Amino acid sequence: MRIILYVGKGGVGKTSIAAATAIKSAESGNKTIVVSADAAHSLGDSLDMELSPEPIRVVENLWAQEIDVTFELERFWGRAQKHVKALFGAKVVNEISNNELIAFSWFDELLSLFQILRYCLEGEYDVVVIDCAPTGETLAMLSFPELLRRWLLIILKSMNPSAAKIVGKMNAINEIESICRQFEKMQLILSNRDMTSIRIVLNPEKMVIKEAQRSFTYLNMYDFNVDAVMVNKVMPDSVADDYFAAWKDNQRKYIEMISESFNPIPIYYAPWFEKEAVGIEMLRRLADALFKEENPADIKYKNRIYEVVNTETGNYLSVFLPFSDQNDLSLDLKGNELTIRTAKIKRSVTLPNTLLGREISGAKFDGDRLKIRFSGD
Repeated sequence: MRIILYVGKGGVGKTSIAAATAIKSAESGNKTIVVSADAAHSLGDSLDMELSPEPIRVVENLWAQEIDVTFELERFWGRAQKHVKALFGAKVVNEISNNELIAFSWFDELLSLFQILRYCLEGEYDVVVIDCAPTGETLAMLSFPELLRRWLLIILKSMNPSAAKIVGKMNAINEIESICRQFEKMQLILSNRDMTSIRIVLNPEKMVIKEAQRSFTYLNMYDFNVDAVMVNKVMPDSVADDYFAAWKDNQRKYIEMISESFNPIPIYYAPWFEKEAVGIEMLRRLADALFKEENPADIKYKNRIYEVVNTETGNYLSVFLPFSDQNDLSLDLKGNELTIRTAKIKRSVTLPNTLLGREISGAKFDGDRLKIRFSGD
């Protein structure tokens, strides 16, 4: 089974590229579902059809779904109510409404995770394509399984099992343990490089690239596999109007910046079409422009690019830099941005918070990886 999550800044075209990927995957013979996990759904608009909280068949081998928080919450909260009642009493449960739970922004992401887990456990589909919410919400969603599992374990440790038996709360405790196990499974699925890929969608624009660089760093630090970068809305060479000349010059500069930032991750390019990529035929055009003859469900890359390693003597950042020579190496650190230059490679790395404010104290190659040591608090 394959899971592909498309992430990126709002408005870059995640939905269109997710739908196009799903269409080409289905045409390659994979039973595929594309799921919108963004509260502001536009997947149905992209496919030019009405979708629902349950999967709807689009074409042969392809289904689509827009996760409805209210719909999912009815199932989730209805099952959880009796256990919350056992732990905290009926009065607490009666005072918590579905609308109040929806007010927590993380509930959308939590329910999306349960849906992904459900498809993985049921094994009904070969490929699950997720159209994620904008970057911030998606990074929060990906961190939820480990975070919530830790919270639930703290709750479990605070309970007295013998006292729980007396007051009839063991079923609730067993349910919390069951949810913990589900989160463990979810974390294993998301970090499984043979199953799950994350693909960053961006446009050749400065602010979009900067956000993509930050998310790329954090996804690698949390050991998620970013296997491709999708550059959308590239101005075609055939556009010769003088009005767009400056746009094309800027895009060429930013495309070079994208190459420097994400190399050696495979980069795919989609042109700015003469009309919106809406409907099956236009989405097929988009998929063909991106993937050519490739199967979009294939894993495009699996190496770990960045890794922070903590030791007793300090911290270092390990960066994958194949075919590089230490004699040609230079490092330039400005604020939270580290620029690495070798004879063949220039790469910009947005440092994670754990390394902010530190100074570079040394660097050396260990095989294909450059290990940059940091000192200071």
